[in-house]
Amino acid sequence: MAYYRSVGVVPRTRHTAFRDPSTGSGRSGPLRYEELMGEEGFSSDSTLLYHVGVPSAVVDSQVWDLPDLSTTPNHPLKPRHLKLHDLAAPGSTDVRVDAVTGRRLVMGNGDVRISYVLADEVSPYYRNAVGDECVYVESGRGTVETVFGVVSYRTGDYVVIPRATTHRWLPGEPSRLYAIEANSHIAPPKRYLSKYGQLLEHAPYCERDLHGPAEPLVETGTDVEVLVKHRGNGPSGLVGTRMTYATHPLDVVGWDGCLYAYTFNVEDFMPITGKIHQPPPVHQVFEGQNFVVCNFCPRKVDYHEGSIPVPYYHSNVDSDEVMFYVGGDYEARKGSGIGIGSISLHPGGFAHGPQPSAIEASIGVEYFDELAVMVDTFRPLELGEAGLAVEDPAYAWTWAGRGPSTDTSDGDGTAVFSNS
Repeated sequence: MAYYRSVGVVPRTRHTAFRDPSTGSGRSGPLRYEELMGEEGFSSDSTLLYHVGVPSAVVDSQVWDLPDLSTTPNHPLKPRHLKLHDLAAPGSTDVRVDAVTGRRLVMGNGDVRISYVLADEVSPYYRNAVGDECVYVESGRGTVETVFGVVSYRTGDYVVIPRATTHRWLPGEPSRLYAIEANSHIAPPKRYLSKYGQLLEHAPYCERDLHGPAEPLVETGTDVEVLVKHRGNGPSGLVGTRMTYATHPLDVVGWDGCLYAYTFNVEDFMPITGKIHQPPPVHQVFEGQNFVVCNFCPRKVDYHEGSIPVPYYHSNVDSDEVMFYVGGDYEARKGSGIGIGSISLHPGGFAHGPQPSAIEASIGVEYFDELAVMVDTFRPLELGEAGLAVEDPAYAWTWAGRGPSTDTSDGDGTAVFSNS
C-alpha cells in the first residue's frame, strides 16, 4: 500500500545507529535493531521497523501440522451453493476456536485460498509467509496485534495483513471471519491509482478510509512461539513451522514506510452506479495475482425507464466467481435458497445470472439492500473439506426448477427427472 505512515519513534536518518533515547544521552544507550521489510526483492513497497531485540534470534524450530488443505475438483462441472453457517459454531463443542488454527478451507487454487472460521479464542502468534491475507469480518469485533501495532476490527471490515507480518487475533466477541489468503500481494486496483500510488478521484474509496496502527505495540517476553505458514513440497504446496524466538517479535518501538496492516470497512465504499446496469468491475475493491475482490453494497440502482436492475445472464469466460452473501436480500438470487452466510460458486464454462422470477420483480426497483463479497479467480477453484461439508445439492438445478433423480433411467434407457 503506497501510502506513507510513521508510527512511534524513528531516527532522523535511515540505516544509522539508533539508540534508546531514554538511556543516557542517546549516544550510549542500547541499539535498536533495524529491519527492512520489503516486497518484490526490495523493489516495491517497504517499511523500516526498529526492534528492541534481534528479530532473527530463534532458539527452536519444530514442525507445525497445518489443518486439512486438500481440495477436490469441481467435476463434473456445476454451480454450487455452500452454507457456511452450517459449519460448527463456538459452544457446539467443548473446544474453543481461534482465528488461525480454527480456519477451515472452503475452496482454493494455486493463487488463493478461501477459509472460514467463527472464532471466540485468542489465536497464537502467526505469520503467513506465503502471501497477503484479506480477512472479511462478517460479524464481530476485536483487535489484531501486529508487529506494526494494534488494529481494531468490526463487522464489515476487511483486515489486510501483508505477507510475513507477525500478528495474532483477539476477538472481543465471537467473530465470523472469511479469510482470503493469496499467494501474492493484495492491493487496490491499479486503475484507481496514480502512477505514484495515490487513490484517484474516480476511485470508490480514498486513503482516509484506510485505518492502520496509530502507535507501536512494544511487548516483552522470552521464548515466544510463532506459527509460520510457508512454501514447501507438501500436497498443497504449503507447510507449517513452529518457531521460537529468544525475545518477543512484537517489540517494535517505531516504524515508517508504505507496508503495514490496515482495515477498510464496506460502509466507506462508494458504489458506482449508472443509467443502465453496470458491469462487475465497478464493484472491485482489491486485486491479487490472478484474482480480484469485489463488494456489492447497498445502493441506488439503474435509472433508465426500461432498465432491469438485476444482472443480465453472463459468462465470465476467464473466471470462476465466488459470492459470499453477508447482508440484506440479494435480489438476483431470490428463489434459489441462497441466504445470509451462503456462498455461490459459478464456475467458468457456466453461464449464470438471476433466477427467472427475479428479473421481472426487479423492474422499477430503485434501491438494492444487499451486501456480498465476491472473489473472481482466473484459475479454476476446487472445493476444500469445509465446502464439501456444507453443500446444498439442489442449487444447481434451481434455474430449471428440476434436476436429475438418483435413478437416471426408467429401465429402458429413458432419462427420468424429478423436481428439486
